Amino acid sequence: MTTGILLINLGTPDSPSAGDVRKYLSEFLNDPRVIDIHPVARFFLVNGIIVPFRASKSAKLYQQIWTEKGSPLLIHGQNLKEKLQLALGPAFAVELGMRYGKPTIASALENLRRRSVDKILILPLYPQYASSSTGSSVDLALEFIRKWEVIPSLQIIDKFYDHPGFINCLVSAARKYKPEDYDYFLFSYHGLPERHIKKSSKHYGSDSCTFGSCCDSIGAKNQYCYRAACMETTRQMVKRLGIPEGKYSSSFQSRLDDKWLKPYSDKVIAEKAKNGIRRMLVFSPAFVADCLETIYEIGIEYKEIFIRNGGEQLQLVESLNSNPDWVACIKEITLS
Repeated sequence: MTTGILLINLGTPDSPSAGDVRKYLSEFLNDPRVIDIHPVARFFLVNGIIVPFRASKSAKLYQQIWTEKGSPLLIHGQNLKEKLQLALGPAFAVELGMRYGKPTIASALENLRRRSVDKILILPLYPQYASSSTGSSVDLALEFIRKWEVIPSLQIIDKFYDHPGFINCLVSAARKYKPEDYDYFLFSYHGLPERHIKKSSKHYGSDSCTFGSCCDSIGAKNQYCYRAACMETTRQMVKRLGIPEGKYSSSFQSRLDDKWLKPYSDKVIAEKAKNGIRRMLVFSPAFVADCLETIYEIGIEYKEIFIRNGGEQLQLVESLNSNPDWVACIKEITLS
């Protein structure tokens, strides 16, 4: 009996060249779960406006984070796969697939099929559920599996934002930076269009989403609300780290327009620096592997914003990547 573990992350270009970044962005942004508008409108928006104008700029950013071994996101993913395989042993077959780019979900699943696995556990590496990340990844995996002659038993882990082991890993990473030395804490999550949040709310028969107090707790009406899950992650970390009220914020980064989740991380950072905050510790609990959004957007761009507006030190807490505690946590999740 062999159990297959399919780890999925969002993906990365094959190289930081403009051509490879263009290919990656095209695959990413043409996903109907990412830009959920009429297909014709999406085609012209993505292929006629966004990709042509963003590819070269994004390529320059990728060039600043690329390493001799390649993409940080891919390196961390491969290391995680190998370490998890060792931790689980020969009764398991661990594969890594990217929703966009390589290695593909199709190739990862084919490797599992060739192993004649009796069960497949699909684990998208996104702590908080969102249709554009978790939903899209699971959707594609199932699209391939349903074509198989023999479909093994399937299990999907669709969120783990409040798993005790995950919170423990985040808290342990934070404590290495001596939180007592900082005067403010920012929990920066990847942004989403507000309409995505409203659509998930309507799925459970609720039209009461206010982007406010409705996320103060998790219940039947918001159990798959991305914003509510982010706020719960923050609450659990704040409690464990003993951060007092008024000394932290939850915010959202990487927006494409002004109809995305608020407050915006860059705006919060500038405002806090102007108001006298000098040392800020920043968490990125929506990312389990360091990538463009953490290494460059927070670690370089946001640091520059903070210092330009009067701050002295902005420190990013690195993602969990493939550290031993995180490997142990995933092992616990897969075996539970």
